[in-house]
Amino acid sequence: MKHTNFVYLVFIVALGGGLLCLPAIQTTDAKLFILPNEYLGYYDSLGKYTVIGNIKNWNDFAVIPTITVSVIDNSKTITETMTYVPVPPNSEIPFKMKFLDIISDSPTLKDPILTFERASSSSASPIPIAVLYDDTLIKHDDDGHITGRIQNNGNETIYYPTIFAVVHGNDGVVLDVTQNIKFIEKIDPGEIVEFSMYPDPAITDEIVYYSCFAPTDTSIIPLTAEKNGGEYNFRYDSGSRYFKPTFDEEGTTLTLHGYNSFAISTYANFEFPVMSGDEEFSVIINNQPVNYTQSIDEFGYWHVVFPVEPISQDVVAISGFDKGIPPPDVVTIPEWIKLNASLWAAGKIPASEFLEGIDLLLEKSIISVESRKFISTSQWHVPSWVAISAQLWSDEKITNEEFLTMIEYLVQEGVIVI
Repeated sequence: MKHTNFVYLVFIVALGGGLLCLPAIQTTDAKLFILPNEYLGYYDSLGKYTVIGNIKNWNDFAVIPTITVSVIDNSKTITETMTYVPVPPNSEIPFKMKFLDIISDSPTLKDPILTFERASSSSASPIPIAVLYDDTLIKHDDDGHITGRIQNNGNETIYYPTIFAVVHGNDGVVLDVTQNIKFIEKIDPGEIVEFSMYPDPAITDEIVYYSCFAPTDTSIIPLTAEKNGGEYNFRYDSGSRYFKPTFDEEGTTLTLHGYNSFAISTYANFEFPVMSGDEEFSVIINNQPVNYTQSIDEFGYWHVVFPVEPISQDVVAISGFDKGIPPPDVVTIPEWIKLNASLWAAGKIPASEFLEGIDLLLEKSIISVESRKFISTSQWHVPSWVAISAQLWSDEKITNEEFLTMIEYLVQEGVIVI
């Protein structure tokens, strides 16, 4: 089955290894919702209370949902709120939250509260990653995990992709939400990459199939820590969960509590804003240094990636931060986009190559327009006079903000077609 740009793809992996396709469940009651049978709490294999759900967006525009979940533990109500990844129109993405402080035998899970803000138009298109529905897609009976392959059907490299899925038992009962357990740094256009997903060991014997596979291309969980008198915002993507981020007095070491309920090693990918550009990080887990990789992405964010041991509760210390906090709302643009602007203004490359950079800025929400429909690259258009501003920008005679504001306006007004 091929991936296509419609609502979403749902499939069942039957016990015998065969595949069945099911239509989406639809409702007219609300356009952003979680079905009751796809929202539940359970105790994982380490005895920690876990809440899972599946957010469906039936709007004709992409949204950034905020999920508020409350649990009554004895007489105390514990509430967690999480702002999630963009959900494209007519699609769905599962979520999972851990409540580490719940101790009662029978906590009461209250109905979730969903709010949202409208996402940029670049979030309206599904991530062009498709699960390959062939004989390599296998649910393993010994522990219920699934292995398979994904392919990038788009024209751009996708960095740090994450694949989510809902785990079901008999009669379609939702048991868990899971994600790829191995770190994927990138997937190039046309490239095929293997993936694996593991459920929580607490529900292994009940698993019948997986569904609602949903790709994202962003580090998904935001965290904030106080640092040198200000707020330091960062994000992470991991099969593990991280809590209580705290900086030391100097603001150079970040400490977090980590929790991995999977019975297999997973990864943690932390994304930090760049300060000096000379930061050299180190990672210590439970007072022991561990191997890690450090890289910087095309938008100028550090990525610190390290392995996480199976079924573990860790204290993680990441050192090497510069003192101070990043300035707010810094606009970071890949250098190749400004170089392409200069080359196009000089007539050395076609307009289509300049517009590829603008398309990426729209995709990453650095430029945002209210409504943007899919247009094939053959229909892209930019007036020749824009080259004057492109040259001024590349010569740093106008600022990033001034150039981006102009481009955003021209796209919104239909002067630039992309």
